[in-house]
Amino acid sequence: MTDRVRAALTLSAFLGMTLPCMAVQKILLVAWPGMAERFPRAYHRRLAKILGVKVSIKGHVPEKGPALIVANHVSWLDIVILSTAAKLSFVAKREVGQWPLFGSLARLQRSVFIERDRRHATGVGRDEMKTRLANGDVLVLFAEGTSSDGNGVLPFKSAYFGAADLEGVAIHPCTIAYSGHRNLPMNRRMRPFYAWYGDMELPVHLWEAVSNGPIEVDLIFHEPRRMSGPKARKEIARDCETDVRRGLATALHRRRDLR
Repeated sequence: MTDRVRAALTLSAFLGMTLPCMAVQKILLVAWPGMAERFPRAYHRRLAKILGVKVSIKGHVPEKGPALIVANHVSWLDIVILSTAAKLSFVAKREVGQWPLFGSLARLQRSVFIERDRRHATGVGRDEMKTRLANGDVLVLFAEGTSSDGNGVLPFKSAYFGAADLEGVAIHPCTIAYSGHRNLPMNRRMRPFYAWYGDMELPVHLWEAVSNGPIEVDLIFHEPRRMSGPKARKEIARDCETDVRRGLATALHRRRDLR
């Protein structure tokens, strides 16, 4: 089977499963909210298999909230990868909610939409996150504020860490490492086929990602942290960045050492 044929079949399977699941999730959000929280996990686990993404999870996964997962951001695939690990929702840029198909999926997973480019709107998004955390949710914040090439970690932005300044909320640093390709170490040449950043167009990148075969991704949950006070917000952001950066370096080097 050629790569193009496999890609076409994969995308057909993706749409064939996704469209009915979207209808189911719409009903669940109204009729059975508890199941609506759990259903996306089952959907993404099946989707990961369809897309050929093998996820290896290390560390303690926050199965219950309130919890804020802060992770590096590499690709649209991060949504699928993280969603296989726990029932959770994402913090996303407001424009994501307007994207065809993917915007609908984000809304159905109860994403919190924020204005990253407007400082005066930071408080609104932070308050919405705080409300969701107070209600016991698990939220994912991509703390770099954008996606990277997957070879390193960009500086973490601390503004939205303030949402976790609540009693009982744990902050879980999480490393996403795109480490393997077809059971071999993923090298720098191959990683851009899966890392989605800069001005890459989503449809083209989606086709390339599913054309290039199965991948292995490490999802590493580090020791949780807690926060109190405005000074701690910046300190915790730096500490979480350090954890994630070290986790990425370790995962990529370990994969190369296994050759």
